[in-house]
Parts: sequence; structure tokens; C-alpha cells
Amino acid sequence: MIALTDQTFDPGVLLTAFCKGRTETGAVATFTGLARAEQGATTTLELEAYPGFTEAEISRIADGARDRFKLDDFSIVHRVGQIAPGDAIVFVATAAGHRRAAFEACDFLMDYLKSRAPFWKKETGPDGAARWIEPRPQDHADITRWETP
Repeated sequence: MIALTDQTFDPGVLLTAFCKGRTETGAVATFTGLARAEQGATTTLELEAYPGFTEAEISRIADGARDRFKLDDFSIVHRVGQIAPGDAIVFVATAAGHRRAAFEACDFLMDYLKSRAPFWKKETGPDGAARWIEPRPQDHADITRWETP
């Protein structure tokens, strides 16, 4: 499942639903990202996406992860719109026969979402000034470790 939502979500509820009835799965790994208030400098984070296109691109990468890591299933929920510091911004769950595959797939998907997924991020500070956020050099370095030579 891949979903973009402008509504807050509860990662615990998503995890419970994802795990329900998984008799074939030996491991579930999850990641929940929270919007942070960069040392009090951020009052609002805003994410933009192109409906349809963004989900299709994430689906393409997630389907590749399913094959690469032999996943039983995955779930990706990502917020769009205005997000307050402390709110969940992304939830990724991966199910696999073994823990290593579940962990690695979750890590891979987060590296992709952080550095290459088609989202545009803007943060607004307490003074009302807004700035666009680009992936950091470390985000780009993280994704390169998954590329095959």
C-alpha cells in the first residue's frame, strides 16, 4: 500500500493493521519519521507532491524493493500539506521472511524517500519566512550505497 495524505496518522494503528494476519511473515520492520522543529526555527513544514505521479514513482521503487529484498509486503504512508513539528510525516513498514531483508528494505525505502522521491519541502519559521529544503549531501550519500556497480 502506498498512500499520500494531508491528515495526521497514528503509526501504531498503521503497524497493527499491517501485522494483522501475517502468518507467512517472519519479520516486520518499520520506520516512522517525525517533523522536527530545527532548533525552534521551524513552525510549519509543508510538503508538495504531484498527485498520481508521486505515488507512481514511489510504487515503482517499492516494487523494485519487493523483488530485491524478497518482501512479502510493504506499506508507505507519507504526509503532504502542512505538518506541525512533532507530527508523523512518514511511515514505512516492510514484511519479509527474515529480519535482515525487512530491515534492509525499510532502510532502502527511507533512503529513496528522503533523497529522490518527488516531494517538494518548505519550512516556515516563527518570523513567517519560508525556505525550500533540499536533500542534504548525507541523504545523497546514503542512497548511493544501494546502487550496484
